[in-house]
Amino acid sequence: MTNVLIIGATGSVGQTTRNYFLDNTNDNLTLMSRHSQRLNANDNREKAIQGDVTDQSILGEVLKGQDVVFAALSGNLAKMADSIVKAMDNSDVKRLLFITSMGIYDEIPASVGSDGNLSSNPMLQTYRNAADIIEASDLNYTVIRPGWFDNGNDTNYEVTHKGEPFGGHDVSLKSIADLVVKLSHDPKLGSHDSLGINRK
Repeated sequence: MTNVLIIGATGSVGQTTRNYFLDNTNDNLTLMSRHSQRLNANDNREKAIQGDVTDQSILGEVLKGQDVVFAALSGNLAKMADSIVKAMDNSDVKRLLFITSMGIYDEIPASVGSDGNLSSNPMLQTYRNAADIIEASDLNYTVIRPGWFDNGNDTNYEVTHKGEPFGGHDVSLKSIADLVVKLSHDPKLGSHDSLGINRK
């Protein structure tokens, strides 16, 4: 049994991953969101915490007893990543799984869409900045770079590593959740790596 903290649990990735954990594991989940009333933590394996990810005192409390931190956030990701890394260092929690985006390393082939490259899509810069902060940490991190996600009911996906071309432009939310569960249960899988995930 693993204790998993999901930060950003009300977003589409966080919500799908939460449900996937409940359906496929016996793990205990702590759900963190700025609006905990939207979480409806009814399962006896869940608890909901309201708080801002940049608040070190709240993060310090919620990290107690956790084995894995999964973050699926939007906004100023660099600031959020920096806060999470600092709080995890202080709490001696080492396993971090963090969602960014495909294209942050200019790894998207032109056939997939050259507009995914940083040089032509400055929207990706906040994702890259967050990845840089995480990769510079001493945490056992995995940066996850999904393609455009959809509600497909498949787990037909492939994973690419940093430095490899991205395989495709879309992926199901269920596939992302499946990868997160696997990474949560195997600390060596994707360790100190940045993984692209796309539909086969």
